[in-house]
Amino acid sequence: MVRFDTVTKKYDGNIVALEDVNFDIKQGEFCFITGPSGAGKSTIVKLLIQDELPTSGSIFYEDIEVPKIPHKMLPSYRQKLGVVFQDMKLLNTRTLTENIAFALEILQKKEQEIKNTTDYLLELVGLEDRRNLYPDQLSGGEQQRGAIARALASNPSLLLADEPTGNLDEENAYMILDILKKINDSGTTIMVITHDNILVKAEKNNAREIHLDEGKVVSDTKSSKTKEVNKPEKIEEKKEPINEAMGDQIEDIQPKEEKSKMETELTKLSKGLVEKFEKNAIYSTDLLLGLTQGDLKNLKLKKKEVKELRKYIKNYLSNKSNDIKKKS
Repeated sequence: MVRFDTVTKKYDGNIVALEDVNFDIKQGEFCFITGPSGAGKSTIVKLLIQDELPTSGSIFYEDIEVPKIPHKMLPSYRQKLGVVFQDMKLLNTRTLTENIAFALEILQKKEQEIKNTTDYLLELVGLEDRRNLYPDQLSGGEQQRGAIARALASNPSLLLADEPTGNLDEENAYMILDILKKINDSGTTIMVITHDNILVKAEKNNAREIHLDEGKVVSDTKSSKTKEVNKPEKIEEKKEPINEAMGDQIEDIQPKEEKSKMETELTKLSKGLVEKFEKNAIYSTDLLLGLTQGDLKNLKLKKKEVKELRKYIKNYLSNKSNDIKKKS
């Protein structure tokens, strides 16, 4: 499902985050990525969601070569993944139910499906009685469980959890681990980036551990649930056009209707923003909402453009929230 092929990532100043990293993760695995601070753990997540690009080597998700995914297809690709960050990133102006429902609204799901999915996910993470509370009314453990529920809204085949227990006490950490195990038992592949050795030791017989140090893989244990994962062979650089190089999987992430015109509301923004959106094939608000901090940085927005964009998104989310409340 996931392959890192001789991946090296260097930052300005010749700082090495990863060096010649090789590993495969098979479908259905539960894998911990461990290592001390600065070992390169979080860089793996950034590369896998294409928030960063490797300096050399490549990353594959199924048959998709991740660094070669066109910018306009990134939101569709990222919907295949569920990502949970340490700081949760729940929307503070929405209830827990609305946070999950909003993720489904972006996927243009029907009203009944949104309700059924939201109810199921809240039950899965044990937060049925917290559905109408806002994030600041939830404990840290409850917020993290809510973030996991929202990450599962798109029914991803791979769930990435970056330090999901970093701010939690031991009891809540084990609760998060139990939820992740339950999700894995249903067939979802799990990658947990963590420095929490207690969790890793608790699952040492059932989960795989890839340990990093100074950007290198120094050990790779195999769980009893999976077959041995061999080091991938060196993949020859592909010479075909990008659509051919990525195979049929590119069709799965290609929007069904290629948008040649920008949404009317976006065209009302300042000329500078509109030009940058057109240059980067950002034709809809949905694409905007799928951008990461790294993506926004690459747009090289001026301060006044950042302020204008924040105001636009705030108004858009507020209108969406009102629509959801009216429907409910």
